[in-house]
Order: sequence, then structure tokens, then C-alpha cells
Amino acid sequence: MLFYEPLFLTVFPAVYALYLAVTNKIARKWVLLVASLLFYSWGEPLFVPVLLVSALIDYALTARLHHSSSERERRLLLTIGVAGNLAVLVFYKYTDFLIANFDAVLQPAFGWRIQLLGIALPIGVSFVVFEKITYLVDTYRGVSPPARRFADYCLFVLYFPKLLAGPILKYHEMAAQIAAPPSPRWRDARDGLVRFCMGLAKKQLIAEPMGGCADQIFGADPTTLSAPIAWLGLLAFTLQIFFDFAGYSDMAIGLSRMFGLSLRENFKAPYIAQSITEFWRRWHISLTTWIRDYLYVPLGGNRHGALRTYVNLWICFLLSGLWHGASWNFVLWGAWNGLFLTLDRIFLSRAMQRIGPVLATLTTFLLVMIGWSIFRSPSLSHLGPFFAALAGAYHQTAPITLAPEVPWAAAAGLIVSFTPGLPGYRHLQVAYYSLWSVRWLAQAAIIVLAVVGIARALAVPFKPFIYFRF
Repeated sequence: MLFYEPLFLTVFPAVYALYLAVTNKIARKWVLLVASLLFYSWGEPLFVPVLLVSALIDYALTARLHHSSSERERRLLLTIGVAGNLAVLVFYKYTDFLIANFDAVLQPAFGWRIQLLGIALPIGVSFVVFEKITYLVDTYRGVSPPARRFADYCLFVLYFPKLLAGPILKYHEMAAQIAAPPSPRWRDARDGLVRFCMGLAKKQLIAEPMGGCADQIFGADPTTLSAPIAWLGLLAFTLQIFFDFAGYSDMAIGLSRMFGLSLRENFKAPYIAQSITEFWRRWHISLTTWIRDYLYVPLGGNRHGALRTYVNLWICFLLSGLWHGASWNFVLWGAWNGLFLTLDRIFLSRAMQRIGPVLATLTTFLLVMIGWSIFRSPSLSHLGPFFAALAGAYHQTAPITLAPEVPWAAAAGLIVSFTPGLPGYRHLQVAYYSLWSVRWLAQAAIIVLAVVGIARALAVPFKPFIYFRF
């Protein structure tokens, strides 16, 4: 169920009214849990039992792990829990990918093909599995005790605002809020609604027009694209993926705020970054911190010399690429980011500082865009010709029809992306928070834009958020 579908916009007010009407904290928790079960069951009914059974296994394992005094037993329980969750992820997401690659190796030698299973990928499975692993690992580390009630853990796993595409949460960050959901205040309702509307506007008024443009250009034969059109398609996807994913995060954070629950921020103006390292501190923050805490640090981090640090960075971002999808394109995209993170540590970050913030930002943006071309290309075979098109190797012969809204959406996307890097941006923030007239005017404008976005959603076929496939 999409956040801007008419069905959701019809059902949510009733759920929210019930939540406001309930005064008991336990009852509020059950309202959220039942609503989350219904929300996910609407789109993924067959995966819900798998999710509940695996959550029950987690709950039982952590209860035993927490009270065990045997380090050997604790490690065994953790291994079983992590392996079980990874098995769910591998089965649903990578089975056909593995079969296809085995087939590519074996078919020339033996002459027979392995049939793909066609397993449907449950929405948000990667986010759910990563959150469940954090719960197991944090219990093992003693960062937080296990959930006191199975219902609490189920709500953590299924909490519908963040369920489909994050942010990736840690149980100890949400434990108190989940065990006793607070009574929402007027300010929570107002600020949450505005944040939700902001995300809806980003999705519908910028990401969607940019997505239509990107789909046309990346769907064409690269040898039929001129350099300006190829770069337009790359810019379109660069804006689409940011405003699509950041838009979902805004909507998730806003919905949760309306219930009185706080979620962590997931984006911080990533396109004003002045290095790839800084970009990953600003982009998909919850995934970056997950990789740091549960993969990079256990691998040794930067504690064993420069060479080991570089290897750890590459491992983390190769796996991060594979986490995004069962395709070699994603692995190559992870390698691209791992390369520049390594170069940042060797010399590139210092070089960026010497050339100044404007050139550093533009250079980083260009590197990110090239990475997005790897991410978006439908196959590895598409990449070479598309890079050649970017370099001007071909003439334009493909019929590309741009919607009238594309230039306006592109301009709006660039303005919103780069304004936080301007010197006067802090003054705008101060004016927003200190002057009620400025704040109310801005909030009214955001709500109007969201209404326009809803109208567009009703007129144009629904398109899921990009990160739903991950």
C-alpha cells in the first residue's frame, strides 16, 4: 500500500483517529501493531507468516542469549539467528541470481539449463532483515536487553511508517517508544503532517517526472543517444533516486511523528557533499551507520593499518552494492564507491579541500552521477555504450519525448538539492524557526504542493518507490 494511494489516504485518517481516541498506552501499541499488520498484509500477505515466524525465533533466541552465561552458547545462538535471517534474504532475493550465474557457467559445458524459480521479492525484505540482525547483535553485545514482550518486538519489525524502505532502525532506539507509545501532541500532528506533505511533494512533483524522463533515455539503445540527451537522462535519474528515496523517508518520519514516535533522519543534503566520503555520511545515513557498526567495525575497521582499512572499505561497499539488488551492476556500483572512498583516504579528500568548496561539490556530484549510471543501467552490456554516449560518440536518432513538466521538475530538484550549500541557507533556517509568519507561510506552501502531488497521483498511474525493490 503506497502512502499516496487513495486507499491509504482514506484508511489512515480512521486509524489515526482511533489512535488519538485511545488513552491507554498498551491499547495505543496494539492499534499500531494491528494497523502495521494490515498495512503489510495488503501488499505482501504470503510473506507475513514468514516474518512472524522468524520474529518469534529471534525473540526466543535473544531471550536465551541474554540469560546465558556461556560465551560459546551465546555465539552459537547469535550465529543461528543471523544465519536464519540471512537465509530468508538470500532465498527471496538472490536464489534466481545464483541460479542464473551457475547456469551461465555450467550451460556451455553440459548443454542443459537450470530453470529459474521466479521467486517474488517481498517489499522491504532487505530493510527488515537488517533491522532484525541489529536486534540480535545488540542483544549479544549487551547494548540493549531483548524485548520484554513479543508484541513489542513485532511492532519494531512491522512498524508500518518505516517498514517498506527504512530508515533502518535499532531496537534500543525505539524500545521505550514502542513499549509505551506516547500521546501525540498538537505540535506532533502539525509537524508530522507537514513533513509527510514535503515527502509526498518530492515524490510526485520531482521524482516522478524525472523518473519518466530517465526511463525513456535509459530504455533506449545507447548508440542512438547524443551526449546532451544521455547526460539529461543521467541527471534525471540522479534527481529521481534522491527525491524518490528522500521523499519516502520524509513521509515515514512524518507519519511516525504524527503518532508521537521519532525516527532517525536518513538524508542530510547529500548532493552538497565535497567528497564521496562525505556523500556517504549524508546519503542513506541509516544504512551507512549499519554497515559501519555491524560490518566495518567487526572486520577490523581502521585498526590494523592502511591496507587492511582499504580492504575493509571495499568489502563493505561491494556487499552494500549487492544488498541493493541481485545484479552485477550493483556490485560494480559498490566497487565504484569503494574505490573513491579508498582514494579519499589516500589523497583525494585533501585534493578536494585544496580546490575549494564549489569545485569539490561539483566534482563529487559528477562522480556520484557516474556511479548512478552504473546503478541505473539495465545490464553490464548497456554500460559501455552508455558511457560512449555520454562522451559524444553517437548522434541522436532515438525518439525521446519530454513531458512539459520535466524542465520545471529538474530546476526545482537542482535548487532544492544545492540550496543547503549556499552561504545564506543558515539565515533561512533561522528565519523559519524564529518567525512564525515565515514558518506558517512555508508550511502552507508545502501543503499546497502536496495537494497538487495527490492530484497528479490520481491522474497518473502509481509508481512504487524505487527502494521498495530492495
